Amino acid sequence: MPTPASFDYAILRVVPRVERQEFVNAGVVVFCREKRYLAARIRLDRERVKALWPEVDLDLVAQHLEAARRICEGDATAGAIAQLSQSERFHWLVSPRSTIIQPSPVHTGVCDATGGLLDRLETQFLS
Repeated sequence: MPTPASFDYAILRVVPRVERQEFVNAGVVVFCREKRYLAARIRLDRERVKALWPEVDLDLVAQHLEAARRICEGDATAGAIAQLSQSERFHWLVSPRSTIIQPSPVHTGVCDATGGLLDRLETQFLS
């Protein structure tokens, strides 16, 4: 029987115009130290973001979101941050920012296994 483990997660939000405080959920980042798991799922709803700011550069936004996924994977092409430990990468990704892509506060959960965890969080927060 799998051993339950705690995990942390944050939602990546696209905030086209920070002064308006409107956002669209566009990704989720999950970290489970016990299971040595760090992953991100990205789902950018281009139409919703465009509705908030028609002039936004959606291709640039998509590139930055994709970089977060690659950092989670430790992809060498994602730069020096991707070479840090899983914990350091997670904390870097979820640290507060005032840019167009901002993380939510970090939340905690418990899982028996990490398989299906991203699917569940994607359905819950990105649909």
